[in-house]
Amino acid sequence: MTPKLYIGTAGWSYKDWVPSFYPLPQSKTFDWLQFYSQYFNVVEVNSTYYAYTSQQIINGWIKKVEEIEDFSFTIKLHQDFTHKKDFDDDKIKSVCNNLDLLEKSERLGGLLLQFPYSFSCNNANISYLTKLLEVFENYVKFVEVRHTSWNNKEAFDFLQQHNTSLCTIDQPKIGSSIQFKPLITNNTAYIRFHGRNAEAWKNSINNFGAKQTYEQQSERYNYLYTPGELVQISQQIKEIYDKVKKIFVIMNNHPVGNAVANAFELLHLLKEKAKLKIPETTLKVYPRLIAIKE
Repeated sequence: MTPKLYIGTAGWSYKDWVPSFYPLPQSKTFDWLQFYSQYFNVVEVNSTYYAYTSQQIINGWIKKVEEIEDFSFTIKLHQDFTHKKDFDDDKIKSVCNNLDLLEKSERLGGLLLQFPYSFSCNNANISYLTKLLEVFENYVKFVEVRHTSWNNKEAFDFLQQHNTSLCTIDQPKIGSSIQFKPLITNNTAYIRFHGRNAEAWKNSINNFGAKQTYEQQSERYNYLYTPGELVQISQQIKEIYDKVKKIFVIMNNHPVGNAVANAFELLHLLKEKAKLKIPETTLKVYPRLIAIKE
């Protein structure tokens, strides 16, 4: 039995997706989120990691997708909670108010708690994570850790006890980074793809803290998965079909629209090679997708 599939990208507001996804020229009434929601049924909101979003903006997103029955937003938790470890009741309230708005409208896929590579599996970090999971206990949660020390039975049991999904990630294998392997800790799988641009990833680590342009910051995600890699990935994802009720697949290799192209290709593979509605803008830049369009 095939679980419910939610396949999309990390973010939707990228200027370099014009014209590989969003058309040019655009009218004043053209909206990127409305256009995006015609093709994918989920988007991971990354802006909430950098800023506390107003309820007015959240309501605007809900209205823009009101005609799409099963469209969901997953929300990345603000870095104050996961990286800076500096939060208070006001910050908690700000996050929860937005989650409640999405949940009330049946648009909330879940909350992503993304931790840095330095967040290894030790007693102090488990204690801190326990605190966060309790703060957001009323919501569907996905935890992304990047250090291989979390790949152990005790950590899996801990997440199961808190009914929290362990996020599966694909990224270059550098140092003690965790490997790509879907592991199930509840009835929902959350899988993120950062690309396999190892050289750019290493450069990003070496330049950590230095002032960089948007292009420099994004270069480590600049990767287009090959058809062969995607076939292998789809086979690994299908191996967990009978273990979960929902699967979220999020492409974060966003530069120049690569995430869009690969999201279409994975959608095709995971839906038993169904033909897809794909915009002409994307077909022009990624002609290999012509074979899978309806």
